[in-house]
Amino acid sequence: MRWKSRRLLLLLPVSLLVGGCGGNQNSLAPKSHQASDIASLFWWMMGIAWFGLGLVVLLLVLAWKRRNRRGIGGDTNEPKPGEHTGWFVVVGGGIVLPIVLIAALFFVSDIFVIRTTEAPAASATKLTVLVIGHQFWWEVRYPGTKAVTANEIHIPVRTPVRVEVQTADVIHSFWVPELNRKIDTIPGRTNAIELYADAVGVYRGQCAEFCGLQHAKMALEVIAQPPAAFQAWLSNEAAPATGSTGAAPAGLGVFLDKCSSCHTIRGTPATSDVGPDLTHLASRSTLAAVTIPNTPEYLAGWITDSQSVKPGNQMPDIPLPRQQLQELVAYLETLK
Repeated sequence: MRWKSRRLLLLLPVSLLVGGCGGNQNSLAPKSHQASDIASLFWWMMGIAWFGLGLVVLLLVLAWKRRNRRGIGGDTNEPKPGEHTGWFVVVGGGIVLPIVLIAALFFVSDIFVIRTTEAPAASATKLTVLVIGHQFWWEVRYPGTKAVTANEIHIPVRTPVRVEVQTADVIHSFWVPELNRKIDTIPGRTNAIELYADAVGVYRGQCAEFCGLQHAKMALEVIAQPPAAFQAWLSNEAAPATGSTGAAPAGLGVFLDKCSSCHTIRGTPATSDVGPDLTHLASRSTLAAVTIPNTPEYLAGWITDSQSVKPGNQMPDIPLPRQQLQELVAYLETLK
């Protein structure tokens, strides 16, 4: 039993190290100039910390060797040559040097990092995105247009974008590690940050403030596209559901009967804003805030048994007869 306990203790740090590997949610793999500044500050702080640790260990070793050479006991009242230099080491290395280093890091982080990661003025950018945190998903709006989506933020590549964050309930924290720092969504306030992507790609974000049972499954994706592709997406997203009243009419009827009290599909009588806007649901790559892929099979499972996927989320399970479920999924798959 003792040997098993030791093995478990040895496995604990290994599991922590492995848990931090993989994925694209890595603040030390920056994909923007703001994230690069943050990563550089981290490495400077890490290097200085290791230097400080090495210096302390060296001084401890020297003190231990000196103590062994002098032995224990003897006339301790008579000062030995160089004995008072220890005070200079303590004051200089233990007080003065840390104050200088901490002040320097504070100056660098405030002038060269924090200010570069702040959001630009609304008048200084061509695009503003409004993100609203809900338990446990992200509502995404593009002011000046009718475009509304969920858990996906589309931006043009190599373009500064002002992102304003709010909350509909509790405090959340908006964080896309590869693009910028964290920013809190606080009730009654609007905070802002800049998103800038150096390259086309998909960057995973996360709620970084505990907000309830499904906090860990409150993720989002930032999709950086070429400017032309982004404009085409935005135009399509702002339009109502094309042909929604003509395609899969049986499924539309099921939706209006079972789902319209919580969701909106622009172009239909469904106009509730309790849950995510589903006008172009089929164009999204994931469901349930990046918890499961957006496929017909997963969509059907999410509708009928969402609590098994995200226990405690705000969507109730909707038991439907097989035929009605198939009709509903077929209709939702037309919303592109």
